Amino acid sequence: MNADLARSYLVRSAPVAAACAAGRPVVALESTIIAHGMPYPQNVRTAREVEAVIRALGAEPATIAVIGGRIRIGLADEELELLGRSGQAHKVSRRDLPAVLASGELGATTVAGTMICAALAGIEVFVTGGIGGVHRGAAESFDISADLQELAKTSVAVVCAGAKSVLDIGLTLEYLETHGVPVLACGQDNFPAFYTRDSGFRAPWRMDDPAQQARFVRTKWDLGLAGGVVLATPVPEAAAMPRQEIAAMIDQALAEAAQQGTTGKALTPFLLDRIQALTGGRSLATNIALVKHNAEVGARLALALAAL
Repeated sequence: MNADLARSYLVRSAPVAAACAAGRPVVALESTIIAHGMPYPQNVRTAREVEAVIRALGAEPATIAVIGGRIRIGLADEELELLGRSGQAHKVSRRDLPAVLASGELGATTVAGTMICAALAGIEVFVTGGIGGVHRGAAESFDISADLQELAKTSVAVVCAGAKSVLDIGLTLEYLETHGVPVLACGQDNFPAFYTRDSGFRAPWRMDDPAQQARFVRTKWDLGLAGGVVLATPVPEAAAMPRQEIAAMIDQALAEAAQQGTTGKALTPFLLDRIQALTGGRSLATNIALVKHNAEVGARLALALAAL
């Protein structure tokens, strides 16, 4: 790959450029959560609040999207508003990035897409809600998120609230192990499950201290072991949903998706919308709380990495 040519597609916002010039840590944020993960206006309000959490801790947020044939590293308020209101933004993963850049159309980056863009921009830490993974029934459908392959190859630390509850979390963890992706739990021994704090699966390592997390990440990359690190921290207890309740709603939403033939990139947004409706909006409040908490953990990791 011609790195200079690839980086020619990047446009940094003035605050991100200033942070880079001053040597301050930058934290990447995805834009699919704005365009496809939450309804308007909560999506835009949450995006601004998450950015504010990161700034308050001393790092610079960089929400990433594809706009006008360029990869935007850091968005202005009007660009966040465009993503939140347009309804026309493409979901941009690895396979979609060339097409959306070449067409000049609007694109919201997924976990995989954001990792690629963050790595091009030299950003080491990325905060998201939950990673994608192995979907239930994948033995027949082969529906496995591109996020997992990206984690195996792209060297960015991904801070999340575990894998989305709609997935087969056991198989997701097995897949990550097979591809050499370290999974660290922060704040508890078990891997979290997005809406709920405990997936029932133990994480390989627990590391609560940002300095310890940073030493682990830096050591991995110093050894030449390319690929990401998953740092999973549970949703705050006050905002978590009961495990059995959310499990029943996920089963119902999955059954409805199967009846309607909803698959592929459309599946996760469909499930999130249905779960929000079934919970009377409580799942949206949980989603917002966990993303803000992830932003705190991610900012502290970025600061610790910069200190090394």
